[in-house]
Amino acid sequence: MPGNTLTAPGAPDAMAPAAHPRRWLALAVIAISQLMVVLDATIVNIALPQAQLSLGISDADRQWVVTAYTLTFGGLLLLGGRIADYWGRKRTFLVGMVGFALASAIGGLATTGGLLFAARALQGAFGALLAPAALALLTVLFTEAKERAKAFAVYGAIAGGGSAVGLVLGGVLTEYANWRWCLLVNIPIAAVALFAAIPLVPESRAHGNTRYDIPGAVVVTAGLVSLVYGFTKAAEDGWDAAATIGFIAAGLVLLAAFVVIELRSSHPLLPLRILLDRNRGGAYIASTLIGAGLFGAFLFLTFYFQVVLRYTPVKAGLASLPVTAGVLVAAGVASQLMPRLGAKPLMVAGAVLAAVAMLSLTQIDVDTSFITHLLPAQVVLGLGLGFTFVPLSSLALVGVPEHDAGAASATLNATQQVGGSLGTALLNTMYTSAVAAYLVGRVPDPMTQMKALVHGYTVAFAWGAALIVLSGLATLLLIKVRKEDLSTANAVQMG
Repeated sequence: MPGNTLTAPGAPDAMAPAAHPRRWLALAVIAISQLMVVLDATIVNIALPQAQLSLGISDADRQWVVTAYTLTFGGLLLLGGRIADYWGRKRTFLVGMVGFALASAIGGLATTGGLLFAARALQGAFGALLAPAALALLTVLFTEAKERAKAFAVYGAIAGGGSAVGLVLGGVLTEYANWRWCLLVNIPIAAVALFAAIPLVPESRAHGNTRYDIPGAVVVTAGLVSLVYGFTKAAEDGWDAAATIGFIAAGLVLLAAFVVIELRSSHPLLPLRILLDRNRGGAYIASTLIGAGLFGAFLFLTFYFQVVLRYTPVKAGLASLPVTAGVLVAAGVASQLMPRLGAKPLMVAGAVLAAVAMLSLTQIDVDTSFITHLLPAQVVLGLGLGFTFVPLSSLALVGVPEHDAGAASATLNATQQVGGSLGTALLNTMYTSAVAAYLVGRVPDPMTQMKALVHGYTVAFAWGAALIVLSGLATLLLIKVRKEDLSTANAVQMG
C-alpha cells in the first residue's frame, strides 16, 4: 500500500519516517481548532434555554439545536475523513475552519428556530471536514509511540480545558451580552487558527483510489435523520403512531442499505477492514453507547440548573465545571496508567464511574444541594469520562496505516456524534413522555409543574446510565487488547 509505513519502537532509525520539525507548533494550531469545536458544544448548551425562549422553540423541538449539528457532523464525518485523506489534510482543515466560522455567523444572526437549526446543520457539515483532518494530521505528524501518546494527551487536555472555557464564557456572554454571541465568538477563534495554520501545518495526503462514496454518505445521513425524527415523533404522537414507526423503520432500512453499499463499493466510505479488528470495533461500539448516554444528560443538567434551581447563565456555567475538572484529572492519570494497565481496565472503570454518577443524578429534587449532591456526582462523572476517552482514542486509532488515518479518526468521531444524536433524541423523548405522564391526574400548579420537570430529568438520567452500562459491557465482552499491544500497535499494518 502506498504511503508511509509506521514502524515499531526499536526499528532502525533509517527506516522510520522523519519527524516534522514544527510538529509541536502544528499541534498547538490543531488544538485551537478543537477548542473552537468544543467551545461551540458547551456554549450552546448554556445558551439553549434563552435561545429557546427568544426564538419560540418548543420542548419537543429544542433537541434539534443539538441534533441538527451532531447528525450532519456524525453522518458526514466518514466522507470528511476520505476527503481529508485524498484532497489534502491541511487544505481540508482550512476549508472546514472557514466554513465553520461562516455557519456560526448565520446561527448567531438567526431570527427563527428553523434558521438556527439549519445553521447548526451547516456547522456540523463543516465540522465533518475539520475534525477528521485535525486528528489525521496528528496521526501522521506523530509517528513515534511515546510522542503520539503525549500529543493525544495534550490534544485531549486542551479539549477538556476548552469545555471549561465554553461553560464559563457561554454563561458570561448569555448573561451580559446575548445568547447569539455564543455562536459569533467562533469567528475570531477561527481567524487566529487560520492564519497560524497556513505557515505551520504541513500538507499531507494519501495515495491510490481518490473517488468518494457519495451514495454511502447520503444514505447513512438520511438514515440517521430518519431515526432521530422518528424519536421526535414518538415524543409528540407516541411510540405506536404510524409516523413514529414509519420513520424509525425507514431509518433502519437506510442504515442496512448503507452496509450493503459499503460491501459492494470499490471505494467505500467506511472500509470494513477498519471495523474488522476486534479491539477497534469494540472501541467504536463503546464510543457510540457512551456518547448516547452522555450528550442528552448534559443538556438536561443545564436545564435543571437554569429552570429548576434558577441559576443565572454564569452560575450554571460555573456549576457545570466539576465535570471538566474530573475529566482533566482522569485524563492525566489515565495517560500514565495506560502503559502499565492497558486500555480495557481503564475503560471498564470509567464506564462504572460514569454510570454511578448518572444514577446519583436520578435522585435530584426541586431543591437538591449543589455541594453535597450535584458537585460530587459531576466530579465522579468527569473522572469516568476521562478514564474512558483517553484509552478509547488510543485504542481506536493506533496501528492505522496513513492511507486510512482520516477514515479511522472520522469513524471514532462519528460514533460519538451519532451516538450523541440518537441518545439526545431518545432521552428527550423519554423526558417529554415522563413529564406528560407525571401531570396526568394532578393539578398543574407551579410546584407540580416543576416536580414534573424534575421527574422528566431523572428519567432521562436513568436511561443515560443504562446506555453507559451497556458501553461498559461492550468493552468487557468485545475488547481483548493487552497492555503490551498499545506499545507495538504502531507496527501493525492492516492488510
